[in-house]
Amino acid sequence: MAALQYLETLRNAHPELDECLCELDTYILCFYFSVKFQAGDALIQFYQNFITDFETKINLLKLAHFAVIVSRRYTEKDAAISYLEGVIEKLQATREQRIEEPVLYIKMQIAIFKLEQGDQKECKRHLEDGKSTIDSMTDIDPSVYASYYWVSSQYYKHRQEFAEFYKSALLYLAYTSVESLSDSFKLDLAFDLSLSALLGDNIYNFGELLAHPIIKSLLGTQVEWLYYILQAFNSGDLVCYQELCRVHNAALRAQPALVQNEPKLLEKINILCLMEIIFSRPSEDRTIPLNVIAERTKLSIEDVEHLLMKSLSVHLIEGIIDQVEGTVHVSWVQPRVLGIPQIKSLRDRLDNWLEKVHTALLSVEAETPDLVAS
Repeated sequence: MAALQYLETLRNAHPELDECLCELDTYILCFYFSVKFQAGDALIQFYQNFITDFETKINLLKLAHFAVIVSRRYTEKDAAISYLEGVIEKLQATREQRIEEPVLYIKMQIAIFKLEQGDQKECKRHLEDGKSTIDSMTDIDPSVYASYYWVSSQYYKHRQEFAEFYKSALLYLAYTSVESLSDSFKLDLAFDLSLSALLGDNIYNFGELLAHPIIKSLLGTQVEWLYYILQAFNSGDLVCYQELCRVHNAALRAQPALVQNEPKLLEKINILCLMEIIFSRPSEDRTIPLNVIAERTKLSIEDVEHLLMKSLSVHLIEGIIDQVEGTVHVSWVQPRVLGIPQIKSLRDRLDNWLEKVHTALLSVEAETPDLVAS
């Protein structure tokens, strides 16, 4: 390859480069971008015929990044793992400081390969080792964090542990620039995040996901309906949810996880509807008749009581159910990320509170003029 021959000629003509090979990172990356879309094993040959001469003399974390990219060009997973394990041995032999970062980055790629081979046990072992390494270090490069949480999310995805996938995937996005991701990748991740938010146990706050730019990837696609279902859940809008289910029935039926968990989804949106009822009421008016909740949720009084007990058990609300009076007094509701409509509602309530305070002040001034400074 011409670029490879040029770099080799450059090194032969300028031996001083061997003493400052860190500066060669730019050449390596430029060459990588020139060949990454070529078919075959171009990158593998580039690594074996060129980078191996000085691989441990460049920035070791960049070497790890490059090694991971090269490993994905191997057609056999076992060969790729063997290659990466060899790179780890070379990294450890350098005895450089903070060698844990590049080693962990590479081990996370090995964990992915193991997962793709169906070896969940070995993937979990790498994740546990990675967690110990992360906990023992400070000032870790974001790419290392991102690789750990990405592997963690994929592990939980394979196990269909929706809540854990949701948490890990959001943490992955916390260390990743959304702009650096391809459109197809963003769409797939947004879809998976949306499903896991709906199906995950004890996930009753959709504001954080709806506020993340990646969720906009759903708009303008065939799965746009999922974005609006998330909005309905976030606002506890049972009527809107039922209408969306009717309109997009075929698309919903094409998702086995949603079909299998239909009763769970209905319970979750009813709980969110309950939380919205509580949130929309002034703090001094939190004694709510059960029939008001029954009317909004379209449940019987008995089912409303069950809904309240469920909400109390998962600590979404605190309060007392009075079966004699047929009411529930709510003393606390779990904070959550608010959407624009909810923020506007909160603003209106604050405005009303300010008016009441001002009215009380005028009343005090009128009744006790001698006690109030002019």
